[in-house]
Amino acid sequence: MPSVDTTVETPLPVESVRAALLDFSARRPEIWPGLTAGLYEVYSVGDSTADIKEGTRMPLGSVWAREHYDWSDPDTVRWTVQESNFCTPGSYVSATTHRREDGGTRIEIHWERTGTSLMGKIACRLIAATKGKPVAASVEKALRKLEAADASPPPAAREEGTQELSSSEPS
Repeated sequence: MPSVDTTVETPLPVESVRAALLDFSARRPEIWPGLTAGLYEVYSVGDSTADIKEGTRMPLGSVWAREHYDWSDPDTVRWTVQESNFCTPGSYVSATTHRREDGGTRIEIHWERTGTSLMGKIACRLIAATKGKPVAASVEKALRKLEAADASPPPAAREEGTQELSSSEPS
């Protein structure tokens, strides 16, 4: 089974990163740009596990996997394939979060998947050959979105600011 280890860093705190990894709401495909909303299904969510289906539509078809998420380890979220149209059951990805001294997070990603379909074999070989660059790029894209959202004022503050501006204008 091909495996790759890669690291991604973010100024977001560990709690925000874990919250995004474990967000199994309807927002999940918005948070994680590699997911297609029409291929996302939640079967169950417990205290430290979840069973969901995730996938991506691509020009030549869709890839999907029914994944078992486990976050019983307070530092690691692991999702293991139960059933898939592109990789073997038992294939998995894990993300281990480490708090940085500046309050940000270092995420160590371990990717271990074996393709079964032609598309899956090509994708797995590409990920292994590039030492996980597509995996890291996908995680980084999600983190940059979260960082931008974290940097903007909350909706209530924006509304209050607008009201303050309009109330200080002459009538």
